[in-house]
Amino acid sequence: MSNLAVRLLMENLRSIAFGSISGTYAGIGTALSNPCRMLYIVNATDVLLTFSDDGVNDKFVIPAGSYLLLDITTNNTAVGGSYTISQGQRFYVKGAPSSGTVYLSAFYGGNG
Repeated sequence: MSNLAVRLLMENLRSIAFGSISGTYAGIGTALSNPCRMLYIVNATDVLLTFSDDGVNDKFVIPAGSYLLLDITTNNTAVGGSYTISQGQRFYVKGAPSSGTVYLSAFYGGNG
C-alpha cells in the first residue's frame, strides 16, 4: 500500500519592523521558496496596515494587533489538485506604524 501522506513544513519566519514600513510598499522578507499551502500574517504594530502581492495595488488590510490566516488547501481533492500561492511570490506592506513588527509565516507540503 502506498503512503499518500503529505507533511506540513515551514519556511523561515519573515518580518519587517515598524521603522521600515511607510506609505510606500516594502517587501516582507524574501519571496516564497516553495508553493505555499498555509499563510499566516500577524500585524503586531499599532495601526491598520495595507498589504499587497504585487507591491503596487492594495489587496487587503489587517487591523493593529490582529492577523490573517489563509488555509489555502482546505478543501483539497486528489483528483482536482489543490490551490497554492506560487513559489516566488513576495508580499508587501504599507502604513504608518510607530511601533511593532509584521510577521509572515509560510507553510508548504512535502512527501510523507
